[in-house]
Amino acid sequence: MSTTTTRPTIDLSRPGIPFSREVRVETRKMFDTRGGLWLFIITGVFIVLAMALTLLVLGLNDDVTITAGGFAEIMALPVSLLVPVFAILTVSSEWSQRTHLTTFTLQPHRARVLAAKFVAVTILAVATIVVAVLCGALGNVLYGLITPHDVVWNVPVKDLLWTVGSQLVFFWMAFAIAMLLLSTPAAIAVFYVVALILPFMVYPILMALFGWANDLLPWVNMDYAILMVRTGETFMGEPIDVGAVDYLRVLVTVGLWVVLPGVLGYLRIQRSEVK
Repeated sequence: MSTTTTRPTIDLSRPGIPFSREVRVETRKMFDTRGGLWLFIITGVFIVLAMALTLLVLGLNDDVTITAGGFAEIMALPVSLLVPVFAILTVSSEWSQRTHLTTFTLQPHRARVLAAKFVAVTILAVATIVVAVLCGALGNVLYGLITPHDVVWNVPVKDLLWTVGSQLVFFWMAFAIAMLLLSTPAAIAVFYVVALILPFMVYPILMALFGWANDLLPWVNMDYAILMVRTGETFMGEPIDVGAVDYLRVLVTVGLWVVLPGVLGYLRIQRSEVK
């Protein structure tokens, strides 16, 4: 009596998962969770409040004027402060909730998963600029209706490009920190300390007290490096002649807070045990 053993076969002709589908999935993940949904709602509320407060101040003070570009920058402020948390959650939540077990089972190539998350974060960053510009346009229209001033539609291309670039690098910084730490509370804390608390609460004191801080801090802080190139002024309002060194500062700070943690985080995720 003989038995026939049938070996299992793998159908290699079946097409893989399209990268565009992976990007859509990662984008949807950012808003599917309760935390992501509430963060989105809170961001919308802050945008409305920022517009209302701006219009209130302009309506009560006829001497103050504003342009469409100014409105867009004001509307971008709450977006820049809150929405980068989505970039953190898209990475860290996978590990805290252990959904990475499912993610890396469906797509074993971790580099493709991270690439899809990176593209989704980049799309979100650009979308926030679009929302800020549209809200700025609406605010500018309302400004013309409630004040006697003429509406000025000026959004310089240079300022718009710098706004988009700044938004992108800060979203990428949040994404890179999340990859490196793989912890939502730790990544959020580090991001806000580096991007908000130090530049606005600590560094100005150091720059006012110590001369060396004015030369050193623009080499380690992206806010200062980008501000100096964008406006032609220091953080303290002193005019400067923008040159190659100033652009080099931008590259150094981006390398320090985006590239370096991104590379280290990528290596950590590639080598970490999924459990």
